Amino acid sequence: MRRYETIVILDPDLPEEGRTSLLTRVKEIIVQQEGVFIQEDSWGVKKLAYSIKKKPRGYYVRLDYCGMGKVVDEMERFFRIDDRALKYLTVQLDSDADAEKILAEIAAAQAQQAAQAAASAQEPSSESEAQAPQPVPETAAESDQNEETTPES
Repeated sequence: MRRYETIVILDPDLPEEGRTSLLTRVKEIIVQQEGVFIQEDSWGVKKLAYSIKKKPRGYYVRLDYCGMGKVVDEMERFFRIDDRALKYLTVQLDSDADAEKILAEIAAAQAQQAAQAAASAQEPSSESEAQAPQPVPETAAESDQNEETTPES
């Protein structure tokens, strides 16, 4: 299998339900064409460098998936037909990808982030103790300096 990434610019005036239905249809296309959907990353509404179909802004979505060339062909055919998609670009990330391994890596990364979030949620109680003023111990070198600068009577 090959790993692909498709970035789609959707109509920014499209309601949330419309975006959801379009992205659900794209995921169905991937599965129908014997591909494996990996991840969806919504970037939100961004200003375009130039107007596309008289729209100065677009809603960006990144799709990560594995499959063969027919997946990309069918997806791009769908984007050409559907007016909700302003532009799209597909890039091949890996020519020999293992979808199960990629999904396992993503799951492990999400578990690690969840563990870090749980650990950081427990730290504020110990941070308040750490922020309390601590007496600074005087080192031996500093005490020698203090003795030298003290005038003898």
